[in-house]
Amino acid sequence: MASVETAAEHERILREIESTDTNCIGPTLRSVYDGRAHGLFVENLEGRIRNHDREIEKMCNHHFQGFVDSITELLKVRGEAQKLKSQVTETNTKLQDDGKEILTTMDELMQCRIQQRNIVTTIEKLTRCLPVLQMYSKLQEQMKAKRYYPALRTLEHLEQSCLPQAGEYRFCAIMAENIPRLRVNIRDVSMSDLKDFLESIRKHSDKIGGAAMKQAQNQRSLNSAGMQQQQQRGGSGRRVRKDPPSSELEGQSDSPLSEQDSGILDVEDEEDDEEEEEVPGAQELVDYSPVYRCLHIYTVLGARDTFENYYRKQRRKQARLVLQPHSNMHETLEGYRRYFNQIVGFFVVEDQVLHTTQGLVNRAYLEELWDLALSKTIAALRTHSSYCTDPDLVLDLKNLIVLFADTLQGYGFTVNQLFDMLLEMRDQYGEILLKKWALSFRQILDLDNYSPIPVATPEEYHSITSQFPFQDPELDKTPFPKKLPFSEFVPRVYSQLKEFIYACLKFSEDLHLSSTEIDDMIRKSTNLLLTRTLSNCLQYAIKKKNVGLAELVQIIINTTHLEQSCHYLEEFISNITNVPPDTMNATKLYGTSTFKDARHTAEAGIYTKLNHKIDQFLQLADYDWMAVQGAGQASDYLSDLIAFLCSTFSVFTHLPGKVAQTACMSACKHLSTSLLQQLLEPDVRQVSMGALQQLNVDVKECERFARAGPVPGFQGDTLLLAFIDLRQLLDLFTQWDWSTYLADYGRPTCKYLRVNPHTALALLEKMKDTSRKNNMFSQFRKNERDKQKLIDTVVKQLRNLIASHQS
Repeated sequence: MASVETAAEHERILREIESTDTNCIGPTLRSVYDGRAHGLFVENLEGRIRNHDREIEKMCNHHFQGFVDSITELLKVRGEAQKLKSQVTETNTKLQDDGKEILTTMDELMQCRIQQRNIVTTIEKLTRCLPVLQMYSKLQEQMKAKRYYPALRTLEHLEQSCLPQAGEYRFCAIMAENIPRLRVNIRDVSMSDLKDFLESIRKHSDKIGGAAMKQAQNQRSLNSAGMQQQQQRGGSGRRVRKDPPSSELEGQSDSPLSEQDSGILDVEDEEDDEEEEEVPGAQELVDYSPVYRCLHIYTVLGARDTFENYYRKQRRKQARLVLQPHSNMHETLEGYRRYFNQIVGFFVVEDQVLHTTQGLVNRAYLEELWDLALSKTIAALRTHSSYCTDPDLVLDLKNLIVLFADTLQGYGFTVNQLFDMLLEMRDQYGEILLKKWALSFRQILDLDNYSPIPVATPEEYHSITSQFPFQDPELDKTPFPKKLPFSEFVPRVYSQLKEFIYACLKFSEDLHLSSTEIDDMIRKSTNLLLTRTLSNCLQYAIKKKNVGLAELVQIIINTTHLEQSCHYLEEFISNITNVPPDTMNATKLYGTSTFKDARHTAEAGIYTKLNHKIDQFLQLADYDWMAVQGAGQASDYLSDLIAFLCSTFSVFTHLPGKVAQTACMSACKHLSTSLLQQLLEPDVRQVSMGALQQLNVDVKECERFARAGPVPGFQGDTLLLAFIDLRQLLDLFTQWDWSTYLADYGRPTCKYLRVNPHTALALLEKMKDTSRKNNMFSQFRKNERDKQKLIDTVVKQLRNLIASHQS
């Protein structure tokens, strides 16, 4: 059994040796040596080898002829092979010789191919990098030329397109690192330019505003002249707005802007030639590119809100500076002009920014600034104009304010409050005019000679009547030379009244008032001139200490003629305002009462001065109140007084109305009263009958004067009534008609109706005991005693009469 298994195992190992690769035969052989019957295996192996050898031999025998044939053919082939080898060797040698040149050429070609490939690669790389370098170079040029907005666009294109396409290069990395710094630099530089722009327009806002106001003034002049060259701006003084240049929006223009060019442009040449050429538009004076540039840059950087807030904040600060007037602005018109020019220049710039930047400023922002400006401007004008005392300056200021308002109205701003303030200023202007005209009236009154104007030739007559509406057919008939009834004061005052009306009219022009409103204003101002200014001046002239009766008479004549000329003034006002005087609700010149009041004052002055003159004559009276008998003729002082009154009243014939009669009656009454007061003076303690007789002679002289009619117009003995009280008193005493007086007292038909019992009693008291001190007429003492008793009796009766009427 063991041998069978061993043989089977050796068979298996032999098959494995035959079929197994020699590289893997080791484990098979190991199993043979591990076994115990390896000798037997070797025998089996040798037997197997012998079997294979016999099979090989059989196979070789089977193929031997073919092998022999093959060797024979091979030997034949060997000779041919030798020939072929020699040919190949020869050919190889030739090929080697020829190949050396080819190899050299191939090496050169390969080097060329390598260079060509490198060049192509380099070109490809440069093609990618060249746009980066070009863009960066363009960026540097734009930065150098201060074209910051295109530089920002170039920077954006460089970052987003060129650098990613270029690849990973060190210079690209450096550029990428510099891009944020360049953006910050562009932002800072553009902001610096904006600050320069803001500073420039702040300094030159008066020049900008001056150009805008000149433009508005020229436009208004053209409109008033009928020319239809309206600017497309849509308002007086408003030019077509210029949009920001397309190059600014698309990439800016090629011309760089220097620091001096940001803001106000150089317009000196234009100003020098402004009379020959059109005044440059206010918008043309300003280069707004720094604003547009900075706005676009901040918009691209995503910081538009920051820029808007900064711009508005800075402009608000500048607005407050512009609206702050100089302390001495009120001294000259140029001060006001610079102030208005600055404000107009500020809003002209803001208006342009509003219409060209799409939201940097809006209408609400502008309205807010304008409301602030309006309130500050009106307050400043009210304050500074209140210091002004020159009407010409106020008028020029009004015209400047109107131009200021019209200019800003042309830019769409509401200016109604300015015109309302002008209406307030109109009252101030009227007050200043009144003060100026007060000085003129005072000067006219002080320089007037208060004498009728002598006229020697028709030319002189025409010259005066052309100034003052005077018509007198009777005077026209008289030959030259002749005299006008009034003095120089009349035509001069009338001319000043017309000048005042013209001055009022000048202020009302361009205030957008209707003709009725202008007419009403002029009439009210003229009424104030008459009732206040001229009235005060006339009162001053009348009440001066050195004014005489002749001057007062002439003043009355003058005021009468001025009063008569007032309806010509009404027509004059109607002609210049084109408002008929009979228009409903039209103001009338009630100031004509000024002349009546002045005339009444002058009349009162005449009465006062006349009475004062009478008092001066009466002070010369030297009555001997104890005289035994009168002189038989009028006293000297009274004769002089009567002569004075006659000469004075002869001048009064030129007075209008009943002034002369009133003056004459007043003088006579005052003379009568003064004579009676002298008689009843407390210092006159005793009065003799002789003194009464002398006084009676003087009164008769006065009555003769009254009967002579020193002033025409009295009816009958009306003027004698001025002396009736004194006449009845003297008649009562000189005729000693006490029985009649006491019997008829209180009756309407009483002969001595005007004799007051108190007056009679006072005079009787002074006549008592006069004989005791009169030793010269001692032989008449008995008669005196009897007369004294009679006086005592009459005194008692008068006292009883007085007492009975008092009870």
